[in-house]
Amino acid sequence: MTYGRNRFWVAAKIAVGGFFIAAAITACGDGSSSSVPDSSVPDANIPSSGTTTYQVGGTVSGLVSGTQLQLTNGRDALTVTAEGSFAFPAKLVSGSAYSVTVGAQPMGQNCTVTGAAGTVSAADVATVSVACKRIAYAYVVNRNSNDVSQYSIENNGSLAPMATASVGTGFFGSQAVLVDPTGKYAYIANSLDDTVSQYTIGADGSLTPMATASVAAGLWPGAGAVDPTGKYVYVVNSSGNDVSQYTIGANGSLTPMAMSTVVTGSSPFSMTIDRTGKYAYVTNNGGSSVSQYTIGADGSLTPMATPVVATGANPESVMVDPTGKYAYVANNGSASVSQYTIGADGSLTPMATPTVASGFGPISVLIDPTGKYVYVANSGGDNVSQYTIGTDGSLTAMATATVASGTVPISVSIDPTGKFVYVVNSGGNSVSQYTIGVDGSLAAMATGTVAANFAPWSMATTYAATH
Repeated sequence: MTYGRNRFWVAAKIAVGGFFIAAAITACGDGSSSSVPDSSVPDANIPSSGTTTYQVGGTVSGLVSGTQLQLTNGRDALTVTAEGSFAFPAKLVSGSAYSVTVGAQPMGQNCTVTGAAGTVSAADVATVSVACKRIAYAYVVNRNSNDVSQYSIENNGSLAPMATASVGTGFFGSQAVLVDPTGKYAYIANSLDDTVSQYTIGADGSLTPMATASVAAGLWPGAGAVDPTGKYVYVVNSSGNDVSQYTIGANGSLTPMAMSTVVTGSSPFSMTIDRTGKYAYVTNNGGSSVSQYTIGADGSLTPMATPVVATGANPESVMVDPTGKYAYVANNGSASVSQYTIGADGSLTPMATPTVASGFGPISVLIDPTGKYVYVANSGGDNVSQYTIGTDGSLTAMATATVASGTVPISVSIDPTGKFVYVVNSGGNSVSQYTIGVDGSLAAMATGTVAANFAPWSMATTYAATH
């Protein structure tokens, strides 16, 4: 404790939630506070023997465990690493002013304070509330301009172009964008160059090409997937009738596996991996089927005993629900969605009702994170079909069966919170934006679309990295 002529401040080191905090607290006898107080305080507020003092604190919500949030109250600093209650270590006498601010934001998050300021009034203060939200980004790959549009996702779900609105891929026919689960790396399949571009994602969400800007793929790479552990990347080669397999290095760079490719059916179009990371599925547009694989401990794909299952005509997109019990395939040539149950071994079995009707030219299917709703982009109808998922996994069209999109919707995505849906409109060079209602139905945002570049083709969203 240091005493000056008119003020005092106290330095303390205490244990909070299992870790030690070094902090200092300033009290002012006139009830005022300063963001940079001097080392003195009115003598009247110096706690003397028998003087009652009080804590200043509150609660923190939404903080990602293990990240560091620094709070300040004048010269008193407190580091918090988990949700829950907090209190500054030094106590104040009644009549002292307090003002809590965020001294340093946690990585990948934005925290705001309510009930931040007031005067201690003969009781502990526990009403300061700090709410943290993860920062999120979106990336749209533009096939005809060979670049990637970059956006921040606002709290209301709307997309805001970054200061650098797009970055070039340096390659041709850029068609699919993948982001690893940590939010640190992005990969783009370039269909006309038979390559995969690789990027690091900066703290501000912007993409920077890696030192090795690309790695070789097969013939006409146009889609792919990253496994849930963030260890492996797979790229679907439409003209090669195979899937390229890579391991992800410590710096995010891709290295082909010892068995660099695995065979698919005819003209593979898209790929998905179940949430456990044990099974993978690839739609074969030319074969009207889905190839099914187990994923080995080393990440390599092995065709199942039954390597393919039938779909409708020209399947384009496949997704597995969050429970891992059901799978759905958009059949572009038959205006339908195939629906399957998933066995204990990962194999697909058509449901009793094997298909449900969609709009014209279904091309992309999305399942919301709760596993309650399915959305299908209909490229020939300029709309999105919306369904509820029954207890048996079967789809039922919502009362409003479709919502309008832009021209030639080709890909449907969801933000990391699961509250907002985006549809890439290849013919309109735009992205449609929707909120998800309590019943799962989509409603266009006040700003219904945001601009992309030429022939946007696919989209990925991610939380900012937190470690």
